[in-house]
Amino acid sequence: MKEYSSTDYRFRGKDALLGAQMLFVAFGALVLVPLLTGLNPNVTLFTAGAGTLLFQLVTRGQVPVFLASSFAFIAPIIYGVQTWGVAATMSGLAAAGIFYMILSLIVYWRGTRVIARIFPPVVTGPVIMVIGLILAPVAVHMANGRSGDGALQLVPQGTALIVSLTALAVTILVSLKGRGMLKLLPILSGLVVGYGLSLAFGLVDFSAVAAAPWLALPAFVLPQFNVQAIIYMLPVAIAPAIEHFGDILAISSISGKNYLKQPGVHRTLLGDGLATSLAACCGGPPNTTYSEVTGAVALTKVFNPAIMTWAALCAILLAFVGKVGALLQTVPVPVMGGIMLLLFGAIAVVGLNTLVRAGHDLLEPRNLAVVALILVCGIGGMEFSLGGVSLKGIGLAGLAGVVLNLVLPCRPKEAGEVGVPPAPH
Repeated sequence: MKEYSSTDYRFRGKDALLGAQMLFVAFGALVLVPLLTGLNPNVTLFTAGAGTLLFQLVTRGQVPVFLASSFAFIAPIIYGVQTWGVAATMSGLAAAGIFYMILSLIVYWRGTRVIARIFPPVVTGPVIMVIGLILAPVAVHMANGRSGDGALQLVPQGTALIVSLTALAVTILVSLKGRGMLKLLPILSGLVVGYGLSLAFGLVDFSAVAAAPWLALPAFVLPQFNVQAIIYMLPVAIAPAIEHFGDILAISSISGKNYLKQPGVHRTLLGDGLATSLAACCGGPPNTTYSEVTGAVALTKVFNPAIMTWAALCAILLAFVGKVGALLQTVPVPVMGGIMLLLFGAIAVVGLNTLVRAGHDLLEPRNLAVVALILVCGIGGMEFSLGGVSLKGIGLAGLAGVVLNLVLPCRPKEAGEVGVPPAPH
């Protein structure tokens, strides 16, 4: 395996199977986002592959990471699609990618410490918690066989609970007891077992799969400019942009090469931003580096970035298979609900861990005010309207956190404190 342990980019035909394996590791989480948000799975596969290739172009093929749909944007996308529609929501997501690009310029100009000053753990931690907790009712409704808003009972509750709790149990058990590559596939394992149980209960309808063509152009959606969607999405981008630093630190530690310096975190952040904007311009969810794939790199010791090129090409090819998207959309509501119970709680725990690792005294008056107001504004439904534009939910929570952090006086030693959380996606 010594030939694969090099961090040099070497694109070879014999590595195609390794690339497909990396896509398989990411597949469960990658397709879960469009299934939860109502976006098209085939488009998501295409934008994951295209985004990864664009990232490699910007970073000169030096970083062995795979980019795919971000969990942090699930709640905002669901709200945006319901409120403004898919096209308008895409304009907000494209703006989030531009926000990453602006941050990359700031990092190139001033270094990472200025970002840490504006977005410290006392802001990013509770914002991540809001992202997870704001969707808790949706997860419970779906686990009980209801629609996301709880208005419709789609599957009998008793049957739904058997399916959802089984999918949840399998996901937890694989994450705890899995060995080797299996340990990296908890979401996919839960989906497969839950889907199999759904088949036994007769909950799956294959008529759409039979009607779908084998080869089809993904249903791309162009963004439609919407000021409210843009203002809503921009604060959401704070947490995943900061988490990007943690991702690059992780892959640097695994491969033994400092990617923060070469190609530089400003380039990786720029690549992430361009990939996110590209995805939005096609109708897909924002991209982020995938921790499952980073784990697979650690397990296999395959550091050649060209492996991710093959993973990206496999994703793009699958995007043009019409029956793949149709099959993914047959996954019953309880299966997704069971996994969401763990997923959204896990995102909230990542936010909590961000605060714990930073070592802040949360009862100190300044920290108490910042964290408390972020949580209450985000989860409690606070809303502000100005000139026909309204701010609420995660967007308001993020903006409130940034403003409070900048205007409230802090102890001198707090000003330079830095904390980079691990990414939930």
